[in-house]
Amino acid sequence: MCIAEVSVWGRVGIGLAASIATQWRFGDDPMRIAEQLTRSFAHHGEGPFWDSRGNRLLCMDVFASAVVAIDSDGDIRRYPVPGRAATVIRHRARSGFVIGTEHGLVFSNEELSDFEHLATVVSDDATVRTNDGGCDPLGGFVIGTMSYIGQPEHGAVYRVAPDLRVTELLASVSISNGVQWSADGTRAFYIDSPTRRVDAFDVDPHTGAWSGRQTLIRFDGLGGVPDGMAIDEDDGLWIAVWGDGVVNHYDKAGRFVEAIAVPGVTQVSSCAFGGDGRSVLFITTSRQDLRDGEQPNAGAVFSIRTGVRGAAQAEFHPE
Repeated sequence: MCIAEVSVWGRVGIGLAASIATQWRFGDDPMRIAEQLTRSFAHHGEGPFWDSRGNRLLCMDVFASAVVAIDSDGDIRRYPVPGRAATVIRHRARSGFVIGTEHGLVFSNEELSDFEHLATVVSDDATVRTNDGGCDPLGGFVIGTMSYIGQPEHGAVYRVAPDLRVTELLASVSISNGVQWSADGTRAFYIDSPTRRVDAFDVDPHTGAWSGRQTLIRFDGLGGVPDGMAIDEDDGLWIAVWGDGVVNHYDKAGRFVEAIAVPGVTQVSSCAFGGDGRSVLFITTSRQDLRDGEQPNAGAVFSIRTGVRGAAQAEFHPE
């Protein structure tokens, strides 16, 4: 698969996906194919986020503890983050970013050069780290945790409020992954990967607390497990399937719409909308546990123009 020469900030993948889509099928239906945007640059690529202020894609090289920026020319720049891991990034209201570190959150400036401790969510267990997360519509930051070696039920989901108070939203989590919110803010969608489900929760409009857990999507019968997740303006969910080399799209009712192939890579880790009109889906991939020379494009970012508009991601609003 060749590196894309057409800018995803303008016209992504014109003609390429259409020309080869019939080579990939999901059941009886042809699949669209994502296009490779970058070289392989990450050992464990994760947490893509569209930085609308800088007109660039940000993603995480988790165990290198780095934010990786990809600009409109496809140039890659790395920004080291203090600590052993960097897991997720979102905008801080007005300026700067909030970044998930091994055991908590830090503020950074726009230049990603200065860092300030924000909150600790893991204080008593060196075997546990943060993983995926995001900002809720009330201006809080929700972040999940997991065991470094994936031990069952060693993680949890926490909410860091605008006043920096930390509360537990969900306990006994195994590998906390994708989290998104409905357009009206009343529901949270959440993935604990080993459950092979996407669950929906009611969200308290005052505290952001979760309740009323219900299963929305089941991944029974698939070879992979759900990982990171994006959401569009119609509350459609776009879910990276780790182990299957695809991103699955479901409508707001949890009905399957389509699968998008990520060629040559099985460990598809997450996805996010960005680019012009937030209509491009950016997809991160991982080299974790692969042998040298195996799946040489793993660790690259892929992209595809979806034909829908991604939901704007909420910001963290510190008091």
